[in-house]
Parts: sequence; C-alpha cells; structure tokens
Amino acid sequence: MRKGEFQRKIRKAHRFLGVALGIQFLFWTIGGLYFSWSDMDEIHGDHQKAHIHPLGVDLNLVNPQIIIEKIKEKDSVNFVFDLKLIQIFDEPVYQITYSKVHDRDKKIQLANAQTGVLRAPLTKEEAVNMAKTNFADDAKVKQVEYLTTTNGHHEYREQPLPAYAVTFNHPSNTTVFVAAELGTVQKFRNNKWRVFDFLWMMHTMDYQSRDNISNWLLRAFSLFGLFSILSGFILFFVSRKRK
Repeated sequence: MRKGEFQRKIRKAHRFLGVALGIQFLFWTIGGLYFSWSDMDEIHGDHQKAHIHPLGVDLNLVNPQIIIEKIKEKDSVNFVFDLKLIQIFDEPVYQITYSKVHDRDKKIQLANAQTGVLRAPLTKEEAVNMAKTNFADDAKVKQVEYLTTTNGHHEYREQPLPAYAVTFNHPSNTTVFVAAELGTVQKFRNNKWRVFDFLWMMHTMDYQSRDNISNWLLRAFSLFGLFSILSGFILFFVSRKRK
C-alpha cells in the first residue's frame, strides 16, 4: 500500500471516529467537571437533614423474643435476618426482618420496644410528619405519592418499597422518601442530585438502570476512543515531513 493511500485511510478512520465519539466525549467531560466541582454532601441532601436526638440509655426494653412469639401467632417465622432498634417520633421501636423460607419472601414487622405491641407500617400522615421532622428547612409539603413499584430511571430505584415520596415546596424541589414498612427515612433527592444522576447516566452510558459501569456500550466506546487516539498518533507520525 502506498504511503498516500495509507494516510488517506487513516485520516478517514480518524475523522469518522471523531464524529462518532465527539458527543460522548463532550458528555464525559461535562460530567467529570460537574462531579469534581460539586459538593457531594449537597447532592445527597446531607445539609437538609435535620438533627434527630438519639434515644437515651434509660430505656426499659422488652425481650425481642417476646415480640417474635407474637409474630408467630399471626405468621410463620423460621428465620430472623435482622433486628434493629429505631425510633419513630421519639418512641423506641424494634424493626424485625424475618421469613418462612431461607432468604426468600422476607417480611418486616415493627413493634414498640417498651411495650412489645406490634404496630402497623407507617400511614400517610405518619410518613409526612416524619419527612417534615427530618427536613431541616421550613417548607410546606407540595405533593405526597405512595410508591409500590419503580423502574430503572426512578430516583428511588432499588430502594425498599412500599414508600411515601414527600415533595416539599422548596427551591431545591427536595423529595424525602420514607419506607412505610421499615418506618425510616431512606433518601433525600433534590435538583442537584437529579442533574448528577442524568450526567452519571451519560457518563456510564447505561440507559437502562444508570448504574451498571460494565455494560457493553461503555466498553465499546472506550475501545473506540482508544482507537481514535492511536489513529491520531499514527497520522501524526506518517504525515510529518522529513527534513
């Protein structure tokens, strides 16, 4: 192959690779700038989380086994996966995760940790009050949504369900997600996080679930980017004039 023809093919390959990769390189650059110049605490909404006083040590707690026996009266319990002490409106509450079959069909039961009385999942009113208590800024509730399913693009994806999404009338358009069965606040989502999430999707090129950084499209574009750089180097050396 003659040198001129070889240079022409290299230029053509480099040009088409540049057009194909240019837009994605732009998103990678914009995303990298946003990630590096942003405060992750603000993106996660940490500055909007109110300080909740922990429970004191002078608590007269019932034996969790008593509560497990009460659960057995209404449901089959063969395995206990987790037992936590949480607080709901300054009240100590046991959060028990159990199932009949090992590692399948897990269920959650809340119970008053001082009286042993089983309690139902959070109601809408309780979830709204919990969201207000945990939101540091003074803002009115704009919208409340009860979630039973989410998709790969939802801002509450892969989180415990059912849950209440409590959105506040605030410049940040913050939504506080409260898991009904767990009885706890799970996530804060604001406008900064939404921008971050979109750029993260463009960065990872995962347009299905947004978080898979091992997808084949990203791998392919990474290889194409490498080929584009190598073709540029080749073009530089084969086209330079010799003295």
